[in-house]
Amino acid sequence: MDGGRRRALRAGGGLLAALVAAGFAPAAPAQSGMAWNAAAFGAADLDTALKALGAGGAVESPDIRIEAPEVSDTGGTVPVTVASDIPGTEAIALLVDRNPTALSAVIDIPAGTDPWVNLNLRMAESGNVVALVRATGRYYHARRAVKLVQGGCE
Repeated sequence: MDGGRRRALRAGGGLLAALVAAGFAPAAPAQSGMAWNAAAFGAADLDTALKALGAGGAVESPDIRIEAPEVSDTGGTVPVTVASDIPGTEAIALLVDRNPTALSAVIDIPAGTDPWVNLNLRMAESGNVVALVRATGRYYHARRAVKLVQGGCE
């Protein structure tokens, strides 16, 4: 690494320290309300993942909207958007029922923000995308079927 690049990296670290001191950047990484749950992220099936998240009794809700293609050309990048109209939405988790590990993502929703997420999921084969919403300590879910034309993610 050349000296100019080293100086730039050091200066960037100084800038970060100044931003932390001024309160513009967090001193530590953000901590998730739904903290890392190895059992949930390692669960091979949907029911096990839901139980590990404490959401075994999740209620189906029409107030959760999932936008995803009915048919996707590939399982490598399936665009999914989830929005919740449930008051007090605290977190949104995305699960894929036929993936080797069902739980794909958990996103905390800070108070005062719109409960809306948009991301690309990997799918091993055609199946259901399940959106799990935690709101005021209770769990709700909705699902959307997605069919893959080619093979799943590789």
